[in-house]
Formats: sequence, structure tokens, C-alpha cells
Amino acid sequence: MGVDPGLTRCGVAMVEGGYGRPLTLVAVGVIRTPADQDTSRRLLRIHNELEEWCQTYRPDQVAIERVFAQHNRSTVTGTAQACGLAMVVGARHGLPVALHTPSEVKAAISGSGRADKAQVGLMVARVLHLAARPRPADAAEAVALAICQIWRGAADQRLADAAAAQRAALGGRRPRSWKDLAR
Repeated sequence: MGVDPGLTRCGVAMVEGGYGRPLTLVAVGVIRTPADQDTSRRLLRIHNELEEWCQTYRPDQVAIERVFAQHNRSTVTGTAQACGLAMVVGARHGLPVALHTPSEVKAAISGSGRADKAQVGLMVARVLHLAARPRPADAAEAVALAICQIWRGAADQRLADAAAAQRAALGGRRPRSWKDLAR
């Protein structure tokens, strides 16, 4: 499950597939909250809808866009709050939660960490063989996050497993030089 956190619009997507297997878009949507509503009520709505997504689609992992500093402090605060909710919901369901930077997601889906929203949407549509890109952009970005996690998460896990196997071969200690790795 991919989550593009936001207080006004929180993109959510479910993509099925795996490393070396074709990807399929299962569901995509946007959780919307009115800007004039109390923040606690908005967060409650986001929480409840993320819970519903987890119960309906039963994801095996959650990928969330990492919050980065923006010029507008109120925007970054709301985004961080929505990000935290997504992390809590994932943890409550016992799911691994991964955070990806916007440039990491853009690079995974388009080949360029500087891709704009239109390019990300276009590449999401191409990768998933969709007739049109998911709209609004928050939805497309949630799909891109899910794809990024499927592609990069598998590679990251294989690297972590290889490192753990190497440490086990060295009696639990970390290699200090290339000579240790060659043994």
C-alpha cells in the first residue's frame, strides 16, 4: 500500500505484484478532509479511512512519502501528522513500514529524481498499462510509492539479508576490511 500523506488530500493506493512479476493496480483513491474542519476531526477521518483500506485490501507492507521541509510550516505540519497516522495504522496491522523521499520515488518510477507530477503520473500509467494516469496527482503519487516499495523494497531486503549472512559467516562481527569479505 502506498500513502502520499496530506491533511487536505491523502493519496492511497494498493498495487499487487513483486520483484520480477507484473504489477497490477488493485485500488487507488484520495482521502479528502475539509480545510475548515478542526484538525483533530480531519486526522480522525484520515485514520479511519486508512484503517478501512487495511481491512479491505490487507496489504503486506506500507510505503509512505517521507516528509521534507517546506516553506509553509502549516503544510508540513499537517503532512507530518498524516504521515504519522499512516505509520501507526501500518504498525497496528503488523506491517513493515517504509519511508521514501519524493526524489527516490520519482527516480524509481521515471528514472529522474526531478520528474514533475505529470511525468510521474504518465509513468505510473505506462508501468501499470492504464488508459489514463490516476488523478488527482496525490493518487498517482500514492501508486508510485507502492511501485517504488515493490521494486526497491525487495532489493533493500535482499541486501539486508546478504549483509546478515555475511555477519553470521564472520561470527556476528562486522567486516573491517575487504580481506574479511573475501574469506
